[in-house]
Formats: sequence, structure tokens, C-alpha cells
Amino acid sequence: MVEADGRRRRSQDSRARIVAAMLELVREGDPSPSAELVATRADVGLRTVFRHFKDLESLYREMSAVIEAELMALVHTPFKGVTWRERVLELVERRGGAYEKVGPFKRASEAHRHHSPALALDSAKMVEISREILRYQLPPELAKDRVRFEAIDLLLSFDAWNRLRRDQELSPKRATEVLQAMIDALLDAPLEE
Repeated sequence: MVEADGRRRRSQDSRARIVAAMLELVREGDPSPSAELVATRADVGLRTVFRHFKDLESLYREMSAVIEAELMALVHTPFKGVTWRERVLELVERRGGAYEKVGPFKRASEAHRHHSPALALDSAKMVEISREILRYQLPPELAKDRVRFEAIDLLLSFDAWNRLRRDQELSPKRATEVLQAMIDALLDAPLEE
């Protein structure tokens, strides 16, 4: 029995090291590390990688669980802002911080999402959670203003953040300022009739 427990612990350790290696490689900028590279980084044999993960889909699921846990910790952090407006503008900072942490994974996910049901589902789930958080922070009349809600949601998206950071080469501080200014202007726009 003790030997079986030791084998199980070693197996769990190997699995965790494989997931950690994959996450490290993606974080370092490789959106599709090879199984050989993952095995080397995890200090396990290639067969061990395939024994634990029969396909990439199962590895994506494990990676997504780790990333989701990180993001959900941010979701459950209380807002500092007192008014709804302060909290909506705070969402820019909070999401920017989250996007900085998960950016490499999000970009890797986008590259593989079209052939991974797990990644597609995770992406849809995070979009819906993000929309609900926004909807909850806005006063009801603004949340029901379809055009304004969609515009603010777009500005709070990873796509907007990624464009400002990578394509327009803005610092996180400057990207935050740009998005907050745009959202602030939208909050002052007249309500949709």
C-alpha cells in the first residue's frame, strides 16, 4: 500500500511539473511548445508526458484550470471604488493587471481555440463572466443601454488591451489612461432612446 501511495504521489508530481512546464514555456512566449520541450523543462521522459496527457486537449484543460483559478481570485477581490462610476473605471485597472498576467496564455489560446473545444468553452465562459461583472457594476439604465454597454464591454476586452499594448506599444499605465478616458466619455453620453 505504501508503495502504491508513493507511485501515486510521484505520478501526481510529474503531472503537476508537466503542466507547470507548459505554463512556463507559454509565459516565456512559445504559444505551442513541443511535447519534447515540455518533457525537458518538466524533467520527465517524453513517454511520461503522453502517459499523463493523451492529447493536447487534456493539457489545455489543465492549463485553463490554473489560469482560471488565478483570474477568479481577482474577480473576488473587493472593489476600492465607492461609486458605481469609480468601480467601472477601476475595472480597467483590474483587467489590465489580469491581462498582463495572462496575456501569453490568452494569445496562445487564441491560436489553438479553433480546434480545441476546451479552449473555446473557456474563452466563452470568461467573456460571459466579464460581461456579468460589468453589468453588475453599472446602474440598471446604463446596463440596459445596448449600444453603450457593448462599447464599454469592448473597451474592457483583452482584444482592446492587447492592441494598445502590443500594436500601439503603450505602457500599461498609458493603456489604462486611454481606456479610462474613453469609458468615462461613454458614461457621460446620453442614454439610448
